Amino acid sequence: MSNSPKNAASYPGAHSLTEILSQPQCWQTNLDELRKKKTLQSIADRFAGTKEWLFIGCGSSFYVAQSAASTITRLTNLRARAVPASEILLYPDIVLADAKTFVPVLISRSGQTSEVVAAAEMLKARGISTLAITCASGQLLEALASETILLSGADEQSTVMTRSFSSMLLALQALAAVVANNSGFLDSLSAMSNAVTTTLGSLPTRIREFVARYEFDDYVYLGHGPFFGLACEGALKVTEMSVSYAQSFHTLEFRHGPKSIISPETLLVFLLSESGYQEECEALQEMKSLGATTLVVANRVDAAARGASDLVVELQLDVPEFARLTPYLFVGQLLGLYSGLKKGLDPDSPRNLSRVVLLDEDKSRNKPEHASI
Repeated sequence: MSNSPKNAASYPGAHSLTEILSQPQCWQTNLDELRKKKTLQSIADRFAGTKEWLFIGCGSSFYVAQSAASTITRLTNLRARAVPASEILLYPDIVLADAKTFVPVLISRSGQTSEVVAAAEMLKARGISTLAITCASGQLLEALASETILLSGADEQSTVMTRSFSSMLLALQALAAVVANNSGFLDSLSAMSNAVTTTLGSLPTRIREFVARYEFDDYVYLGHGPFFGLACEGALKVTEMSVSYAQSFHTLEFRHGPKSIISPETLLVFLLSESGYQEECEALQEMKSLGATTLVVANRVDAAARGASDLVVELQLDVPEFARLTPYLFVGQLLGLYSGLKKGLDPDSPRNLSRVVLLDEDKSRNKPEHASI
């Protein structure tokens, strides 16, 4: 199987692979379009004076919310939280208890996800202005929201989210930079999008060969801070695309009980940060000493981390740490893809999944075959 399929419908997983490899160009196109239309500046102006941002999503979109909340807090020093849409629906008084001047950000690739749409309806009924981000135009979420970031070129043909996830996260990071009036960070996002193509070059082959060498019973993704949402998404990609059991933890929390599952058949994927590199590297060495198989994703590693890793993926990007979150997603996406193919599955169309979660009462007004989460 080549890394750049000529016929994207010719074999299982072809759509997913094409969409994964298309991400750097997709990111740059989105950033250029948002800048040209001044979409983000318009949103920042409308919500000027906001004290808090509340990011809301389901599934992968909730993991977008987690990393986006970390970014906006880092760049603006404003309070930001991420909650599942179901949480705000079932416990609105808890979620909104101390919220005053805040902006809810509703995240849905399809613009149709039942819980996200219901949250938008509830917030609108309370007279609260909202921001939506989606990859599908003309859907109910866009009609309900006060403002919308539309990334129509980022949607996928495959069921699972790959480039839509990274594109929505990158757009929200760009919004954070505009809110913070940080043009340097915006420039870093563009620089990263252009430079990461080199990093991606041989990565599909390396991950495919790594998957071919091992048999894993458990997959565990570990990350801290803005990387925790990415760890959750990595675990979900393996679960969705290969029907495998995968978990995610804050890296240092894995010591507190979960490490009991370690064996050579347990793959631990460490998303190493700069901020906590030393402590995370010590955890990596400890888990390797207990017999785990380890895969490390980092911008750069030292000899200690390299010695405790069965596979190292170095991004080697000369941009700030928060500007290179999205490239950390490549490994989880490719690991899920090739693990699924190894099991004889089609990662484009995982079993039991559809491109949107529609509750029964919503099915009559939507067409799920054209939707997504």
